[in-house]
Amino acid sequence: MTTQQKRPVWKWILLFVGSFILGDLGYGLLNGMFFATDMVGIPVLLIIPSVVYLGLYALFVRWFEKKWPTDLPLRRLVSHTLLGLLVGFVFMVMTVGIITAMGCADEYWNSFSWRDQFWALMLFLMVAVGEEVMSRGVIFRLIDERWGTWLALIVSALIFGLGHISNDNSSWWASFAIAIEAGLLLGAAYKWSGNLWVPIGIHWAWNYTQGNIFGLAVSGNNLESNVLTTTVNGPEIITGGAFGPEASIITVILGLIVTLVLLSNCRR
Repeated sequence: MTTQQKRPVWKWILLFVGSFILGDLGYGLLNGMFFATDMVGIPVLLIIPSVVYLGLYALFVRWFEKKWPTDLPLRRLVSHTLLGLLVGFVFMVMTVGIITAMGCADEYWNSFSWRDQFWALMLFLMVAVGEEVMSRGVIFRLIDERWGTWLALIVSALIFGLGHISNDNSSWWASFAIAIEAGLLLGAAYKWSGNLWVPIGIHWAWNYTQGNIFGLAVSGNNLESNVLTTTVNGPEIITGGAFGPEASIITVILGLIVTLVLLSNCRR
């Protein structure tokens, strides 16, 4: 029996709701800290907000759950983050490659600023850390420890998808697509690896590759300073339209395949 299963239901609910609220407030603070750090004008400092947020997550678990989090093993920090980065990069390259092969996209070289690229890289690190701590470190982990993996996967994926419904150019289909292709995949990556480093790496490379390498909208948001400019044409169900390839059926299918591969390799 896990620690969460030993808790009375009312205490578990209180912990879950409190963790969610504080995590969400912390994510807002993380955003503010990032842009405040950006005003200092020293690019390398942009990594600090993400490190601080991870530290606050560790302290929160220690204080309120009376244990240090097991999903932030420092010995896996480099290797598993790099693994996640590789998976996220290859996933998005395959997605855009398939859409292009179907005649629905064309890529052209673009001029870009290395400084802007680094800024975007740190921005997407912040997004990955904030959303993965909330979605996997809090929602998925607490449900998984109390009620099991399948419910944790479904609930965390749906909440993750709904979190994108208010984005620019979003729709119910786009939100559902993200829940399936990314919510389930990142939850499976968290369960498979047992830590946050892999899903953070996947999320980080996914967004950066999609937005700043291919120049496509990231969850409905258009970015500047891209390595490539990609123009899409054809059915929105294939290209994702203005929301970006995350609303493409291609991404959904690939996401489900990777999810099934990860889950089939999870330790029993």
